[in-house]
Amino acid sequence: MTTNTKLSSAKALLDIGAIGFSPDKPITFKSGIQSPVYVDNRQLIYYPAAWRVIIEDFESLIDARNLQFDLIAGVAVGGVPHSSALAYSMSKPSVFIRKETKGHGMGNRVEGGSVAGRRVLLVEDLVTTGGSSLSAVDALRESGGIVTAALAIVSYGFSEAASAFERANIALYTLTDFKTLLNLARERHMFKANQVVLIRRWFADPSAWSRQER
Repeated sequence: MTTNTKLSSAKALLDIGAIGFSPDKPITFKSGIQSPVYVDNRQLIYYPAAWRVIIEDFESLIDARNLQFDLIAGVAVGGVPHSSALAYSMSKPSVFIRKETKGHGMGNRVEGGSVAGRRVLLVEDLVTTGGSSLSAVDALRESGGIVTAALAIVSYGFSEAASAFERANIALYTLTDFKTLLNLARERHMFKANQVVLIRRWFADPSAWSRQER
């Protein structure tokens, strides 16, 4: 991420209320980890001004990193609106990857067109452990796509995810990160001091926090 996109993307998300706090009813990630704080990027499509910031920040990040690609792919469901909007804005072809092979029709996971022999830039809305993104990478590679980089709006920054992307030889670039969102939310007085303490305790060891009785 760049300094400019890190802050502008975080502000766009906070402006629409995409970050929330729910310690009594924590959300559960696909990995089983529970969290007292959540980032809901699905709201972006309802707020065109904030969504435009995110798409423009993606373009700035692509330019800053000099990423080379032939088409853009989105991870269903959360990544698809952003991958489609980004592809449209950049006049690039786009496809999307289903979470699993559909049980009827052609039985494809990759929908929209052929990726064989083409450089594919993957777009995700949120990265936690990286499982969904890397499953999509596998599907693209099985279909002949060349995938070396992925973009996400935000990542929680878990070491598990970093290791998983590294093993898959995928460079992950995010517009912003969880710590930036939390710090900015605190500056805006969105969280009380005791809530910030709890969130930081969770972030230090999410698995241990998830096992605690509340």
